[in-house]
Amino acid sequence: MSLLFMPQGPQRIVCLTEETTEWLYLLGQENRIVGISGYTVRPKRARDEKPRVSAFTSAKVDKILALQPDCVLGFSDMQADIAAALIRAGVQVTVFNQRSVAQIFDVLFQLAAMVGQGAQGLALMANLQQQLAALAEAAAALPRRPKIYFEEWDVPHISAIQWVSELIGMAGGDDIFPELAAQSLGKNRIIADGAEIVRRKPDIIIGSWCGKKFRPELVAARPGWGDVTAVKTGQIFEIKSADILQPGPAALTDGAAALHRIIMDWSRLHG
Repeated sequence: MSLLFMPQGPQRIVCLTEETTEWLYLLGQENRIVGISGYTVRPKRARDEKPRVSAFTSAKVDKILALQPDCVLGFSDMQADIAAALIRAGVQVTVFNQRSVAQIFDVLFQLAAMVGQGAQGLALMANLQQQLAALAEAAAALPRRPKIYFEEWDVPHISAIQWVSELIGMAGGDDIFPELAAQSLGKNRIIADGAEIVRRKPDIIIGSWCGKKFRPELVAARPGWGDVTAVKTGQIFEIKSADILQPGPAALTDGAAALHRIIMDWSRLHG
């Protein structure tokens, strides 16, 4: 029996965050994308090829509607208001809410299946998992694991989201705030007492301030931070938010690799 209607998946997709854009390009399905986030930098050519219609917590709803999307892809509770406005306008909206590395892979598979590329998606994901496994294998040989403070925002201090904390572990370090990483909302990862960071004595500090440049000199100059091991040894680094705070291919590749380089360099000097 033949199908009366052959399903093809969405043909006109707006991506409100970067990771879905990057994944669709990797799948060779960029022709389906009609609009992207203004924060998109991966792949670079997407900025030249696709109109930018959103920030993170705001969007140009009229411009999105003018593109006549048959699917809008978003991420997290932070985009709930945008999603609600589009749903009221009759647009199909899918908002993913991945927080762990395993959930990132789940979302990558879901999106690949949506555009008829399930098999190719699985092949690409197998390669990503092999890369992570190689990092973890190298990390297992380290004589000592550094204690790491990852700062997602400076005022107030916000510590690592779950997938970043997990990638730190795979790369060979230990997140000093694992209990906060389990909290899905940023407001629940706020470190109320900055002195607690000092008390946990991180060997390495990594900053990724989403939306603005990380300033290691300002971190080192914080009152009371002069005795922090990472400050005394100059182990303060930035990983670009586009490489680590997007829950998609970037975090699993360039983000994880950057964490691993920092940890391996530390191990050669201090391990």
